[in-house]
Amino acid sequence: MGQEEERVAMLRLIRSTRVGVHTFWMLVRLHGTAQSALEALPELARRGGAQKYKVCPLSTAEEEWEQTLRLGGRFLFANEEDYPSLLKHIPDRPPVLTMMGEPSLLPAFQKESVLAMVGARNASLNGRQFAALLAKELGERDFLVVSGLARGIDTRVHEGSLPTGTCAVVAGGIDVIYPPENTTLYASIKKQGILLTEMPLKTFPSAAFFPKRNRIIAGLSRGVVVVEAALRSGSLITAHCALEYGREVFAVPGSPFDPRCRGTNSLLKNGATLVERVEDILQNLYSPPLAKEAKAMPEGTPGALEPVSEKLVQEAREQILQLLSPSPTKLDLLIEALPHPLSAILTALVELEVSGRIGYTAWRHVYLTVDLPEERPFHEASSC
Repeated sequence: MGQEEERVAMLRLIRSTRVGVHTFWMLVRLHGTAQSALEALPELARRGGAQKYKVCPLSTAEEEWEQTLRLGGRFLFANEEDYPSLLKHIPDRPPVLTMMGEPSLLPAFQKESVLAMVGARNASLNGRQFAALLAKELGERDFLVVSGLARGIDTRVHEGSLPTGTCAVVAGGIDVIYPPENTTLYASIKKQGILLTEMPLKTFPSAAFFPKRNRIIAGLSRGVVVVEAALRSGSLITAHCALEYGREVFAVPGSPFDPRCRGTNSLLKNGATLVERVEDILQNLYSPPLAKEAKAMPEGTPGALEPVSEKLVQEAREQILQLLSPSPTKLDLLIEALPHPLSAILTALVELEVSGRIGYTAWRHVYLTVDLPEERPFHEASSC
């Protein structure tokens, strides 16, 4: 099978019903290639209890591919050289990214000269001005500055770094402009910067998608700078992801009377580097240790795992259902608690997710889907 066929198979696999990032990498680990995983998927779903299951049709993937090219976009695949190098090392890396923008900025991802800046949507005027200045100065020092194209701090970060290169990671389709007031900024980034997403075209951002976007922002970057954030905010999700991935976390201090600064002040209490000027970042920015691969998410390689009997898979499946509850459980802990071979555990997990009996949060936690929507509220989990 050629490279183009495997690329299309990767796109079909991640677009198939109830195949999330975790299940994608489990399938590829088990079957070696995305094409082989696609062929096995309907039977896995049947064994997990699904009555009917269809993989993403070839025509659907080809249509998305053609529409993306017509928009001026392209795909970045996790097993290829042009995929951002730091992002390759996070265990929940997106298999496929959609990109639009200036291709001359892509080498920054390979040089790892990337920093993220995030903050409050309802930011103060001082916070917005400081974010724009800091982003401008980081850009002038040859960093590609990444943010999330949200209102407030994110908007000012992109505006400040636009002349030197900015990257916006969006929570919806690459063709969906959100929020609408950033239409002009979106067009400027498309022309001068980079737009990235893991979502299909025409996907409108929903609350469940923003934590997923935040983990990409953290995974792309050597460090994350937080400028104003409440104690329960998406910016803190990004910071917590950065810590788990072995990245540096920086925070701008704020008034204890301002609720928008309680999150950043909390980060400082817990060891984040205080930022008052750009030199505070540069002097404390070390080459980040690469995040350890989670046991369940290694790269797919043909023959990496020995096949196991259906009896062992059934035993693993039954024990997983006994151990799990509607409250999310960390995936790594679940795998460590099971006495079965890894291939039996991964097969059972795949069967259960594609049949709709278990689900995952954006935090690598797994839960029973009984009486629950497919996506749990992400604030209920405690780590990235």
